[in-house]
Amino acid sequence: MAVMGGSSYTRGFHALGRGAFAYLSPPGTWGWSNCGLVIAERRALLVDTQFTVSLTRELLDAIEARFPGVEIATVVTTHANGDHCWGNQLLVDAEVIGSAACEHDMAEEVQPEQLAALSGPNAPDTPLGDYMRRHFGVFDFTDVRVTPPTRTFTGQLKVPLGDRVVELTEVGPAHTDGDVIVHVPDAGVLYAGDILFMGGHPIMWTGPIDNWIAACDRIRDTGANRIVPGHGPVTDPAGVETFRAYLEWVARRAEQAYAAGLPYWEAGAPSTIPQSYGGWGNPERLVITMAAAYRALGESTHGLMEVLAHAAAAEPHKAGR
Repeated sequence: MAVMGGSSYTRGFHALGRGAFAYLSPPGTWGWSNCGLVIAERRALLVDTQFTVSLTRELLDAIEARFPGVEIATVVTTHANGDHCWGNQLLVDAEVIGSAACEHDMAEEVQPEQLAALSGPNAPDTPLGDYMRRHFGVFDFTDVRVTPPTRTFTGQLKVPLGDRVVELTEVGPAHTDGDVIVHVPDAGVLYAGDILFMGGHPIMWTGPIDNWIAACDRIRDTGANRIVPGHGPVTDPAGVETFRAYLEWVARRAEQAYAAGLPYWEAGAPSTIPQSYGGWGNPERLVITMAAAYRALGESTHGLMEVLAHAAAAEPHKAGR
């Protein structure tokens, strides 16, 4: 997959114009998330941190190497999933901004020590344990201290940065309860957090899906033409429309399957995915999304471990595994 402008989808910084940059983390699967950086007058706003302390140090070292003397004054946390905020503790001198719902979610999320136990060498010898080890076992959660925002908001917030303004808009609940998108109007750049996945199936933890579709419309309405997803390569408005169409398909599929009495894990089976989305990674995550979609349609809440176990069971076989 190629980044807009012809750059390759490679780890590290990619210039988007007018002091805006994407920090990309291929392959963009579980845990490998993107960040953003906006610079004005030697001050910077960082969009999200990385999953672990060591990966966030790598990010900060890359900033120092490429932009020596630039001070990170502000960190925006787009949502509470650990792969977007578990490095916040290293930015002790910065103001960390997130939605009020994001702050609440951070306390309710699976905590680093819990995820380490679920994905480490002593994880249960079950399909779910195997799944967690393969996708999360590569990450070292040692020394992570969950660090919530120091400033919260609801609705919209304009953040001054030197001679420019960065606009934050709360669009959750969608992917999570507290999703925020970050727009840099004078650069035509938008950082979408996990409101947007490129090249991989998204995960809807909370929903409702109508809110997520509306969030895609909010992105379109900004007029931004370079859009950084939470996972995957930089895209454009056409990429957002493709993703929006996928969400509309999920909504229709959920309504039809729920009415037919199918359990959510059958409704979300990878075999049901249209060919146009068949090349996207992690198709088993549709099971997780369907569980949330069913909840919005009236089904009782299912436990996280149950939902993850069904997703693990649905993962397509990979040769050589």
